[in-house]
Amino acid sequence: MIVNMEWYRVFLHAAETSNLTKAAQNLHMTQPSVSYAIKQLEEALGVGLFDRLSKGVRLTQEGEALYQHVRQAFDELDSAERRLKKLKQFSEGRLRIGANGAIVKDFLLSLLDRFHVRYPDIRIQLSQERTSSILERLKKGSLDLGLVHLPVSDEEIQIIDSHASPYCAVIGTAFAEWAREPLPTEQLTELPLLMLSPGSSTRSFIEGWFRTQGVEAEADFELNSLDMLAEFAERGYGTAFLPRAFVASRISDGSLLELRTETPLPDRYIGVAVRKQVSPSLAAGAFLEMLQPNL
Repeated sequence: MIVNMEWYRVFLHAAETSNLTKAAQNLHMTQPSVSYAIKQLEEALGVGLFDRLSKGVRLTQEGEALYQHVRQAFDELDSAERRLKKLKQFSEGRLRIGANGAIVKDFLLSLLDRFHVRYPDIRIQLSQERTSSILERLKKGSLDLGLVHLPVSDEEIQIIDSHASPYCAVIGTAFAEWAREPLPTEQLTELPLLMLSPGSSTRSFIEGWFRTQGVEAEADFELNSLDMLAEFAERGYGTAFLPRAFVASRISDGSLLELRTETPLPDRYIGVAVRKQVSPSLAAGAFLEMLQPNL
């Protein structure tokens, strides 16, 4: 049964004032309009809700039972409106982001710092995962957006924009002589190769670069993080292939040396991934607006 919501509002005021005239004043209505609304509600529900007294009205037992539920329902609506107001004012809400490891450190962290300063009451939830996991979580609705390495091919995912991320090959000072002149790609395989574990998009990107030049690269070390790749390269265990921004400080202080290759490593691209035909939350929308100038 669908009953006019306004009738319930009139009923609530009449029940709480025990007087139709006062209820009309509170609602900025005429007293006959209040009486009519209550009569319509009683007819729709098939029960009497008020006993009419010489000075006011009093709830019947049925009216009392209805009042408890109507009061609770309007309290819930008031609570919902207050929460929406907080969300609109960014005094409440959450931002759920998924990102690859290198993207977090070299691209996302500074943006999160700015967002957190501007919207300190928004709860940020960050998951550092592989691209495949981020895309699955986007499709399930457990992430608002993902920052992933491109390309991405998924009918349910939209890439809003992209940002170039230059890559480089680095070694420790133990192999300093290798950094004196440009190297053919095939010659790189004479050094131990440090790569991420199989299945990562970064591993596939590096292996793909080798294959475009007819070289099959075999990893000597398979590690689970870019930090470990940089650490092992610095300690002289071989060559690592990393985002230039990720190792810029180590190259600057001389703890890592950048190898020059005759065929330069191509740039990778970071994409902002969202689920198609899903409106972003207010918090996610604010973050995307902040993100646009950086892409």
